[in-house]
Amino acid sequence: MPRLFCFALAAALYCSNSLAAPANDPRPLVQVGYYEFPPYSYTDSQDRPRGAILQLSKRLLEHAGYRTELRSYPSARLYNALQDGSVQVWPGAPGKAELREHTLEARTQLGEITLNLYFRRDTLMPRLPEDLKGRGVIMINGYTYWQSINQMLDDPQLAVQQHRTGTHTAALEMLQRRRGDFLLDYQTPVEQARKRQGMPELPFIQLQRIPLKLIVSKRAPGAEALRDALDRAYEQLQSAGEDLRLP
Repeated sequence: MPRLFCFALAAALYCSNSLAAPANDPRPLVQVGYYEFPPYSYTDSQDRPRGAILQLSKRLLEHAGYRTELRSYPSARLYNALQDGSVQVWPGAPGKAELREHTLEARTQLGEITLNLYFRRDTLMPRLPEDLKGRGVIMINGYTYWQSINQMLDDPQLAVQQHRTGTHTAALEMLQRRRGDFLLDYQTPVEQARKRQGMPELPFIQLQRIPLKLIVSKRAPGAEALRDALDRAYEQLQSAGEDLRLP
């Protein structure tokens, strides 16, 4: 009898625990890739994805009926993952030549970023591209640019000296310490780093205004349906009065 009683109790507990366990989430899982681009997308000190564009991407995917998993990649690995489908969605810039044949772009524009060429106050405003000849340009590791910018940087007639560093704060400090003549960087992260360090404003030339969209790998299951669902989700949430603007 004691053995039968223990068996019955164990069975009852097993059934009770089985009923209490949540059912598997039936929604499809979407792998979202990003690279470190604070304040839009970054990994915090506790290794958690953070940033306005990641929050918006997750909101749109969940409204469209998907689960999300977010992971940071270096830019080259992110592009490779979009090409082979191991990353299905990237909130980033459309028009990348290496992704053109491998991805679909959502119609909805999530926001816009600005690429500037910064210089010190004791430097005359440069004429581009001729005043870059033989000068040092500071850039952030892992960032890629559009063809017109790359042609200017790589022009053998200009012989631009390219200096790379890991953070926007380090790039600003390099410029202030004259370890380069110009800084090629995006406006929002530069402004964030500058204010955090208590640095004065810098003059700049605006080079490009770049849209931000959701980029879907063609190898994602139901890629076109996923792209269309994200566009619908944005339209529905916007029509419902939800503020979807990026800061």
